[in-house]
Amino acid sequence: MAETKMNVQLLAHTQLTQEFFDVAGDEFRDILLNQLATDGQVVALSAIRTCYSANKPSEIVAKEGAKYFGSKASDGGGGTDADRLFRQIVASKHTSTLEHLTFTFAIEGVSRALLAQLTRHRAGFSFSVQSQRYVRMGSGDRSGGFDYVVPKEAKIGAAEYVFVSAMEAAQKAYDDLRKAGVPAEDARAVLPQAASTNLVMTVNLRALLDFYAKRRKGNGAQAEIADLAETLRQEVTEVEPWTAQFFEGVSASV
Repeated sequence: MAETKMNVQLLAHTQLTQEFFDVAGDEFRDILLNQLATDGQVVALSAIRTCYSANKPSEIVAKEGAKYFGSKASDGGGGTDADRLFRQIVASKHTSTLEHLTFTFAIEGVSRALLAQLTRHRAGFSFSVQSQRYVRMGSGDRSGGFDYVVPKEAKIGAAEYVFVSAMEAAQKAYDDLRKAGVPAEDARAVLPQAASTNLVMTVNLRALLDFYAKRRKGNGAQAEIADLAETLRQEVTEVEPWTAQFFEGVSASV
């Protein structure tokens, strides 16, 4: 049993197939595409233009990619004309077209309290969570007992001693129940909200922007989930830099 710290890793995100490149390469060469746009931008353009173009979805980039990715933004903003289109779509709230971009994260060492908050965001999210029913949390089990998250406000002065003492008491209660023959699925009832857990989460871009708007720092969110929101933003903007303006826009508009 020990205090844990949050760890977040991006496991996977939207990527183009070789079949796509085989088609797009006819008029818009693979090497040029890789230089001008991320995979996410290509998917976003394909989805958006499908709504307004006479071209088929599989033809959008081959026939329109050079126009959008190869010219400067016509609205005077930064980036290419594709970036201008993305800004227009977000401004007009036609963001269902951004649901085609997905991101899968490994999220480790977060509290069950955070999990309860996180799973309130259901549309556009998928969760696979470590089970306290099947993963035994006894001191003598493989887990070594349950780990826990200490809120920042509980680390001040005597509060930390009180908090850690409560965790130790919960562990003892769990261990004593198991020794008394209580199944793990029932003994887990005494584990606190601070008990840490691990999960895999997949979310689309539209849902993630909405999550960030509600849970970002400075918007009244609890510190732990606000830290998670910021970390998810960083992970996404690292692989899809063009999305940064929309996370910033969320902050500015709330």
